[in-house]
Amino acid sequence: MIQSMTGYGKAVRMFGNKKICTEIKSLNSKQLDLSTRIAPLYREKEMEVRALIAAELERGKVDFNLWTEEDASTAATPINTALVANYFEQLKTLEKECELPLSPITLAPMLLRMPDVLTRTATVELSDDEWAVASEAIREAIRCLVEFRRQEGAALEKKFREKIDNIEALLHAIEPYEKERVENIRSRILDNLQKTLGTDYDRNRFEQELIYYIEKLDINEEKQRLTNHLNYFRQTLADGHGQGKKLGFIAQEMGREINTTGSKSNHAEMQNIVVRMKDELEQIKEQVLNVM
Repeated sequence: MIQSMTGYGKAVRMFGNKKICTEIKSLNSKQLDLSTRIAPLYREKEMEVRALIAAELERGKVDFNLWTEEDASTAATPINTALVANYFEQLKTLEKECELPLSPITLAPMLLRMPDVLTRTATVELSDDEWAVASEAIREAIRCLVEFRRQEGAALEKKFREKIDNIEALLHAIEPYEKERVENIRSRILDNLQKTLGTDYDRNRFEQELIYYIEKLDINEEKQRLTNHLNYFRQTLADGHGQGKKLGFIAQEMGREINTTGSKSNHAEMQNIVVRMKDELEQIKEQVLNVM
């Protein structure tokens, strides 16, 4: 089954009081275009994360985000009480020596604004256990995105098959007008000859020239090649994953045959059918850009 390049995945894992959140989304692109936003604690693992994503997703414009949410009781910046006590003693000494009265109302805000009172001093290192949990969250988000892509791919495949069937039906709808077109061309040329020359003419030579002219407008080869392309498109769809570029090339070839058929039609109803075929093909071309 083909896969779409559009997808979304998210996973959350708990590690102690910390919630590890991963989110990944992708859109269509000719190659893998990966951008990451990773919480500082996990940045040392960025190359490992990139390798994991590249191995699973292959193509697409991919945005990956890894962040943490902590319990408010542990996330709050701790107050350095020893330092606050030291600053308090210094301020009391200053008050006595300089006779500067310190109001209790202003003392607390003043102490909290002192250097390093609210600064985290501990360095947190990433443990193997935490990274194992974070890795599982990353893999789960990727799995969700891949499943999303498969579902989108199934919908695309269904639409492609409908459009291919429509083009094939329109191709068969041209056939009744081909014989009518030959008779119309013969009658028009014959009428013009009689009006212009007004005399007798070599009927054998006329038939030869008419056959030559009709052969130039013959579309049997275009019809056969287009039929082959339609069947090849179906076969490539059945081949499944990784056929997006190939399907795009086949659609281009289908377009060439439809355009040539239109230029040779020389019949109003046939040209209307060709326009409808082009419309069906254009919808295929738009969506095939989103196929892996």
